[in-house]
Amino acid sequence: GEEVKSEKENLFTRIFPSSFRDLFSYDRTLIPDDIDKSDLSFRGCSVNGTLGSRSSCRDVIKYTDAQRSRIVWEILIRTPHHGDGRASTGVLYLVSNGTYTAAYPLHDGPYGKGPYNKEEGEPNLRRLLYSEWARFGCWYKRQPLGLIRRYFGEKTGLYFAWLGFYTTMLIPAAFLGLFTMIYGISTMKSNIPSKEICDPEGPGSFAMCPQCDRRCDYWRLKDGCLFSQIVHLFDNAATVGFAVFMSLWATMFMEFWKRKQATLAWEWNLADLDYGMRIFFTEQIRPEYESTVKNYRLNPVTMAIEPFLPFWSKVYRIAAANSAVLFVLSLLLATVFGMIVYRIILVTVLTASDHPIWKPYAKITTSITASLVNLVVIVIMDKVYRELTAKLTNLEQPRTQREYEDSFTFKMFLFEFINMYSSLIYIAFFKGRFFGHPGDTFTLFGFRQDQCELGGCLFEVCVQLAIIMVGKQILNNISELSWAEIMNWWKRWWRTRDGPKDRVATTRWEIDYNLLECDRMALFDEYLEMVIQFGFVTLFVAAFPLAPLFALLNNIVEIRLDAYKYVTQLRRPLSARVPSIGAWQAILKGLSVFAVISNAFMIAYTSDFIPRLVYMFVTSQDRTLNGYINNSLSYFDTNHFSDETRPDQPDLENVTIAVCRMAYSTKRFGTI
Repeated sequence: GEEVKSEKENLFTRIFPSSFRDLFSYDRTLIPDDIDKSDLSFRGCSVNGTLGSRSSCRDVIKYTDAQRSRIVWEILIRTPHHGDGRASTGVLYLVSNGTYTAAYPLHDGPYGKGPYNKEEGEPNLRRLLYSEWARFGCWYKRQPLGLIRRYFGEKTGLYFAWLGFYTTMLIPAAFLGLFTMIYGISTMKSNIPSKEICDPEGPGSFAMCPQCDRRCDYWRLKDGCLFSQIVHLFDNAATVGFAVFMSLWATMFMEFWKRKQATLAWEWNLADLDYGMRIFFTEQIRPEYESTVKNYRLNPVTMAIEPFLPFWSKVYRIAAANSAVLFVLSLLLATVFGMIVYRIILVTVLTASDHPIWKPYAKITTSITASLVNLVVIVIMDKVYRELTAKLTNLEQPRTQREYEDSFTFKMFLFEFINMYSSLIYIAFFKGRFFGHPGDTFTLFGFRQDQCELGGCLFEVCVQLAIIMVGKQILNNISELSWAEIMNWWKRWWRTRDGPKDRVATTRWEIDYNLLECDRMALFDEYLEMVIQFGFVTLFVAAFPLAPLFALLNNIVEIRLDAYKYVTQLRRPLSARVPSIGAWQAILKGLSVFAVISNAFMIAYTSDFIPRLVYMFVTSQDRTLNGYINNSLSYFDTNHFSDETRPDQPDLENVTIAVCRMAYSTKRFGTI
């Protein structure tokens, strides 16, 4: 293993000069590359050249700061005491019943300001992290994962390793997505379907059927010229190749991350942690579980009296929680239905108006406003789902922290999946499928069924994805930083309001107590934000090729923002040794599989790629798209309009319309 690693480093050295490599590296004189080697490990122990000597091992064993704090914490959570008339164990129970207000490891001194100056003296680890990692001026530098793991522990170190790896993998996807958009711009004027739509003497003169019943008028196809050109930006030949690439990219990302994670597990001595925990140790019982469960029994492994939940009680609790989850999911689908109704009503009202701006751009306006409203609903419901998920998980009474985190993670992601992606799934795969023909009397609250523009619904998917993804990222970054800053200022002011004005915290525990609490679920929100973004980047990238680019730009900021928050604004998190990123690995794998299916269906059903290929190689005489627009439009006899659907204005430009054209020919009722 060391020989392979050395060969890779030598190859990297030959390809890239040292000056180029140093440009993106942290200061190696302050943070040496072998900082990972400082670990509690017996690999180097020997007895006069043989394995097994305690005397020689004492010189080899070194504890990191995170390990020291973890050792102290393990002692504290296992120290027995008596309360409430029965034996209880651990400081967590004392915190939960109010005996103590908080229990947390201390930061390693002040973090300082700006880059570290070697004349300041010997830096503490927190100062080094701020100087070489947590400042926004370090956005282009590699992350010192060894130092992060040494200071915060393996669990936090794995998160930043995953985030950095994900950001690096986005670079080729971002460049290819940008190329796809540039290709669309460069071929916009030469795109034959767009040219035909914009031609007032050709297909652009076609009289199109009204877009709503009665109040909407006939219109010319050339009125959709701008719309067709915009759609071509992301619905072009390059988009298909990009969608195929992103499907493969999602799979490769998971496989390469497994390798990276296995490498880190070996370097950080985590390779056998999961197996060892299952075989040799029992996980600590959650204090919330201990304080609420009333039944006790003897643990045959530890020979200790432990609380337990009877089998049928556990079944009832899980059934109740899952029933509540299904009920909430039905409410989520109801909000999606509400957004559908909003789109139908607004586009009908705008199309039927005489306003010179709203009428020609009714579809675009509806897409943008509906996406903004959906973003607001998502932001509001995020808070509701978080509280609801916590209550449902507590109802289940998970015994250990790992069980609690896994249950909480899957529930919250399920809610967020529906909340974030349901409207996109509807637009991409269902919108327009229920529309029959202009004279169809099947309506929704008196309004015609939702339908797509000529060329499919890809434009609306693009608008929805761009607004929700970019808007959510901006709001998250602003709130993430401002919330911590505001809360820390408020806590400092609140604790000094009744005391002397010059009273300031002087001891390390006082200073850290004024910081925002970093609870056991602190990394959950960080993972959730990035996993949701991963879904945006992979599931619907065919509609918005710039999604990887925006994700890359966001993540460059996100890494330093999270680093700044953990180093300066939060109490030091409790060190934890974990072998992997946990439940998120299974969720990411599921998303990567679903991404292949989603992109395939978007190309096949949502975009116009397949119909154009069929026309070129089956129908067209010259193997081009000349005549494609005329071929793709059906004819509708206006005499087949019912009295409820017939337009109030029967003519267009003082000419009575006997036949109008419509975009879809899947149902030919009333066509000729």
